Amino acid sequence: MFSALGGSVTTFLAFVVALSVIVSVHEYGHYIVGRWSGIDAEVFSLGFGPVVFSWVDKRGTRWQLAALPFGGYVKFVGDANAASVGSDAEVEPARNTMEGAPLWARSATVSAGPIFNFVLSILIFAGIAMFNGSAKEPLTVGEINNVPYEVDLQPGDEVLEIGGIKVPTRDDDLTFDQLLRELPVQSNVDYLLRRNGEEMIVTTAHPMPAVVVQLAPQSAAYESGFRPGDVITHVNGKPILAFLQLQEAVLAAEGAPLPLTVWRDGEVMDFTLSAKRVDEPQPDGGFETNWRIGIVGGMLFRPGTETLSFGQAMNAGVNMTWSIISGSFSGLYHMASGAISSCNMSGPLGIAQVSGAMARQGLENFVYFIGILSTAVGLLNLFPIPVLDGGHLTFYAYEAVTRRKPSPRALKFLMTAGLTVILSLTVFALTNDLFCP
Repeated sequence: MFSALGGSVTTFLAFVVALSVIVSVHEYGHYIVGRWSGIDAEVFSLGFGPVVFSWVDKRGTRWQLAALPFGGYVKFVGDANAASVGSDAEVEPARNTMEGAPLWARSATVSAGPIFNFVLSILIFAGIAMFNGSAKEPLTVGEINNVPYEVDLQPGDEVLEIGGIKVPTRDDDLTFDQLLRELPVQSNVDYLLRRNGEEMIVTTAHPMPAVVVQLAPQSAAYESGFRPGDVITHVNGKPILAFLQLQEAVLAAEGAPLPLTVWRDGEVMDFTLSAKRVDEPQPDGGFETNWRIGIVGGMLFRPGTETLSFGQAMNAGVNMTWSIISGSFSGLYHMASGAISSCNMSGPLGIAQVSGAMARQGLENFVYFIGILSTAVGLLNLFPIPVLDGGHLTFYAYEAVTRRKPSPRALKFLMTAGLTVILSLTVFALTNDLFCP
């Protein structure tokens, strides 16, 4: 397994840290809401297997760190096991146990784990949005990126027009992406600026050169050794002035080896890589398959920003979390229907590799990935599969309708079936990690 991860200590540690944060929040949700609901906990464990360290708090709960840091659990008083599926005792369960608590308390306790995962994601995305701020209007030049072109822009310049096209605002129908597509690709572009209160025209490089801002994990560019800050200057020996030209060249190659010349802090380097087919979500909820090398492009400069209010940041966090949830359902539907490849489902090795890749690209990227993974874990746990939280909630819904609990025999069968489903999905995803391109 370690060899499959690339033998990287960074990858292993990043995976453990990401998983530990998400599991801790998830299980703490179960614990604290259970406590508020009158259900006592015997054990709160981060990890499985032999106990490395533990202590008992004043409520009698044992908090422990176990040797295998790939999950965790809360064992409530009276539970037969860590899955909280019931007690082996034949006596009437006490009120402070999961089995003896009223239906509302059990439902709230089980629901809290996924809900806390969603809250964590919202707070992460809101925090990142507040930290980065929102682009000023009109578009303002912030920090100039390090590129192999002469740039006559200055921090603080307000960009009013580019190539004779008015720079759009949030309220305009024209988007900045559409402006870039309408803009002629040439080495010298006219910018109408407002500098120190005076309007002027400056001629300089294309606003969207092929500069690398971020790398997609497991992509051709990442695996070939590209770094954020690289600028692609030539493709097949032909000069590249704009990121759009790079996209067109990658699509035209259709996966064939593509020679690229890269400028990196004054040094010129040559790479040859082959694009991979990627299923990309679309605004309408569908997917489109394209050839990609895994580069997120940036502008000639970083736009100046203004601070978001707390409400705006929280709104951004909620919208991002909902986007991941809706995108996940769309992806599962399209995989089930055969519209996109089942290789889009990653297992533990794939998640570990992405964890390491995001950690290497900086703390913000790594924290952002934790937010994405936390949403995915919360959503997965709500699936109505016995063993998962969603399976418990399904049992509680049955109890609410029929006024009786499932029989122990039925419960045992369903839990076994649910565990079989989860193990089968895990094996399938692990197979994807090992054999998908």
